[in-house]
Amino acid sequence: MLFPTLTPNAPDLPDAVVFGDDHLSREDLVGAATAVAERIAGAKTLAVLANPTVDTALAVVGCLIAGVTAVPVPPDSGARELEHILTDSGAQAWLGACPDAATLPVIPVRRYARSWHRHPEPAGSSTALVLYTSGTTGLPKGVPVTRDAIAAGLDALADAWQWTADDTLAHGLPLFHVHGLILGMLGPLRRGGRLIHTLRPTPENYANAMDLGATMFFGVPTVWHRVAADQAAARTLSPARLLVSGSAPLPVPVFSQIRDLTGHEIVERYGMTETMITVSTRADGERRPGWVGLPLRGVETRLRDGDSDLPHDGESVGDLHVRGPMMAAGYLNQPEKTAESWLPDGFFATGDVAVIGPDGMHRIVGRRATDLIKSGGFRIGAGEIETVLLGHPAVDEVAVIGVPDDDLGQRIVAYVVGQPVPDAELIDLVTTELSHHKRPREIRYVDALPRNAMGKVQKKLLD
Repeated sequence: MLFPTLTPNAPDLPDAVVFGDDHLSREDLVGAATAVAERIAGAKTLAVLANPTVDTALAVVGCLIAGVTAVPVPPDSGARELEHILTDSGAQAWLGACPDAATLPVIPVRRYARSWHRHPEPAGSSTALVLYTSGTTGLPKGVPVTRDAIAAGLDALADAWQWTADDTLAHGLPLFHVHGLILGMLGPLRRGGRLIHTLRPTPENYANAMDLGATMFFGVPTVWHRVAADQAAARTLSPARLLVSGSAPLPVPVFSQIRDLTGHEIVERYGMTETMITVSTRADGERRPGWVGLPLRGVETRLRDGDSDLPHDGESVGDLHVRGPMMAAGYLNQPEKTAESWLPDGFFATGDVAVIGPDGMHRIVGRRATDLIKSGGFRIGAGEIETVLLGHPAVDEVAVIGVPDDDLGQRIVAYVVGQPVPDAELIDLVTTELSHHKRPREIRYVDALPRNAMGKVQKKLLD
């Protein structure tokens, strides 16, 4: 059963889900979501405008109870992207809120309706959600996620993070991706704990969540950077049990600042829409700055260079492949792209490059297309250069890329947000910390780095 705690005879929990000032008890959540399930019986696929509201929670949970596939749609989708998601997913109607000038029928979510009808548990292999990737090229790709994959992924994280029904999770993340929706909303429901959605992930809102009993906090690196800058808010989080960061690499200086202010070493984890979370540091293990941890229970990983396996020596940079029970089985309606990434032996080629240490710890270098730099015959990971540059007090943010070079193949260029200092000062810092061939050949100062909605730097927009 996907939600063993969401049954009519389960013990009630006041304020089981909180969205800003709005809240529902567990009993009301079960009754209202079951009423939604009855209303949509017989539907196959429904679109849900993923605003951070109680109604969105009722729509998604209602779909899961009824065995109807839900398609979470980003509220800020442009017209072209919106049309693609609806057409590609085969959505029959909107459930709950809808965009202006909606072209599909709309099924209302009746907040105060209640039903206690028992629905049979849908097959674990059935598609629970179709999530759309935030890719950097082309229209987003649909990823069907099964009920079994959600359960396996959340249970593996519960093992790694010692996540129980006693935890109250707080975050302000979007509800149309793995991080905010599956981990951030379905996770507390599966564990039987509480969810506090802060609507916006501001330091003030996170600090206020402590007054509501929050024990765990989720954030992307941008959120933790802002929390670290608000020292009073950061110190308020000290009594929490666990702080977790994901969706993009956490800069080492931010890790250190949060540790100094709160006493917490942030838990980092690694995953994708296609795989959910496959690697994480553990609540009871080492949390090494710049490293994302160990494979979760049931997960296998490997490093490849073409058809050859690379050693787990902490130095060799290779293509990261993962295999585990929380993975999706392919892209929706795209068999050719599916065949490119889902390999015959069951591994998924992530498109990321990484190193793995002798102890099994993983460090993500970045995307193969933008973060693996081939310069002067060397394979160089942009991430390690960025980590060193972020250690300079004048550097607030940095993105390292390789640009075409007639002599080297690619020339290392660093885009820096911060207080300008002589280029040689930053270049010499990298030379001191890393190998000589990894030094930037050029420093370019910019006001801001281009990022997507999840805070990931869009390197293809640089240069």
